[in-house]
Amino acid sequence: MSAALLLLVGILGGAGALARLRVDAAVTARAGRRTDPARRQRFPLGILAVNLGGALLLGIVVGLAVHGDRYTLIATGLLGSYTTFSTWVFDSHRLASEGRRGAAALNVGASLGLGLLAVWLGRELGGLF
Repeated sequence: MSAALLLLVGILGGAGALARLRVDAAVTARAGRRTDPARRQRFPLGILAVNLGGALLLGIVVGLAVHGDRYTLIATGLLGSYTTFSTWVFDSHRLASEGRRGAAALNVGASLGLGLLAVWLGRELGGLF
């Protein structure tokens, strides 16, 4: 990997992380996520939206048969930092720790099931072009 490509991956990684923060905040605000009196938080819709959107976009990239340096920049740099496995797992753990096992299971199941569907749909859409 060239130094220029590495630098661009880093720049796109920063852009992807910032986009994740903005999308998460926007969805969370729109959903009215607040802490209730028991200090529990609502379902993490923002991170779910981020991860499903990222899965759809990655599917489109694959469906378009993007490869080489362009794939590295888009899939690894931008989308790899946009989506977030660690926050998804932490949110699921937090929900379970609060005794909200149903919500935790929903977060895991929806993220996995809908994520697979999003990637498939993205590949199909990307393959149309």
